[in-house]
Amino acid sequence: MKTKVNAKEVMTQSFVKLDGMQTVREALNAMKENNTQVIIVNKRDQHDAFGILLLADIAKQVLAKDRSLDRVNIYEVMSKPVVSVPPEMDIRYCARLFDKFGLSCAPVIESEEVLGLVGYQELLMKAFDEFE
Repeated sequence: MKTKVNAKEVMTQSFVKLDGMQTVREALNAMKENNTQVIIVNKRDQHDAFGILLLADIAKQVLAKDRSLDRVNIYEVMSKPVVSVPPEMDIRYCARLFDKFGLSCAPVIESEEVLGLVGYQELLMKAFDEFE
């Protein structure tokens, strides 16, 4: 029986990366087209950090405040720097990290490259069989 499952084993490699200057409407369209609720925001340069935009961010900061989807840029509502996990992190520690910082998902980053995303769905559904 395998007891250690790491983030790389359960992450989804299906994610969308956009530029922070794009509009929230463009982000919503990309989310819809790719069936995701998460956008990874590209770094502006090598010294910058990745950002993250969640569907919940758009609901709270654009919809609830009656702001225009076409006039708000992603950088205005995203979170940055993103809290990430290394590919070898045990999923139990991922779950603890999510709980401690109120996260619902995090990118898996290695050598300044986004490899995938992990969220509660990946942590629980894909790894459940390993713990039976």
